[in-house]
Amino acid sequence: MTNANAADPVIEARGIDLTFPTADGPVHALKGVDLTINRGDFVSFIGPSGCGKTTLLRTIAALETPTGGALSVNGMTPDAARRARAYGYVFQAPGLYPWRTIAKNISLPLEIMGFSKPDRAERIARVLDLVDLKGFGGKYPWQLSGGMQQRASIARALSFDADILLMDEPFGALDEIVRDRLNEALLELWARTGKTIAFVTHSIPEAVYLSTRIVVMSPRPGRITDIIDSPLPRHRPLEIRDSPEFLAIAHRVREGLRAGHAYE
Repeated sequence: MTNANAADPVIEARGIDLTFPTADGPVHALKGVDLTINRGDFVSFIGPSGCGKTTLLRTIAALETPTGGALSVNGMTPDAARRARAYGYVFQAPGLYPWRTIAKNISLPLEIMGFSKPDRAERIARVLDLVDLKGFGGKYPWQLSGGMQQRASIARALSFDADILLMDEPFGALDEIVRDRLNEALLELWARTGKTIAFVTHSIPEAVYLSTRIVVMSPRPGRITDIIDSPLPRHRPLEIRDSPEFLAIAHRVREGLRAGHAYE
């Protein structure tokens, strides 16, 4: 899959460094990160635990502040992009309030942002349909499976129609069968919405299956060791994972991880 949006960057990082001060001395989480994510890209970040994948995602979301370099989101600082509602964020755990129905959980950011009640109702109905949860708005989180709860979390992130979706290993705690189903559903959602997606994962098959580009990261301090443009077609049945093209990309990802002394 080639990228047709090279002239339309959405996220730009130049020389990003991030160091955390601790009682035991500074921790260098990111070092010299250069990256451009273009409109409509599906970019996955993969690397070992502690390599800075989530930290990089959090800097894009203005949840962490780089100590060096320059970072822009939609041509703004990350903090300005946050205030402009430029992105939705999906965490590792669904983070749904158990006393709120699924519809009310999705409604929460809309309430905070001041959307009218009719507008909230329309948006909730639309995103429930997008994530294939139509008819489940009146249920409570405990009445849904883990996979359904994570889809509700994605619906919440989509509810205010941000152009960018930041996803921090959202399927990592799910079993393989559910994970496969949600990978397929996420690709369908991406195709229908045209969102720009930045996705953190530990899974090589997941990264290769989902992405237009795969960013391979080294152990701390987190650096980018390889950026792989995927030649796979936009329509990807799960069976594509057995194809020579898929296996060749997965091999290159493994080699990139080995080059960063991260793969075992």
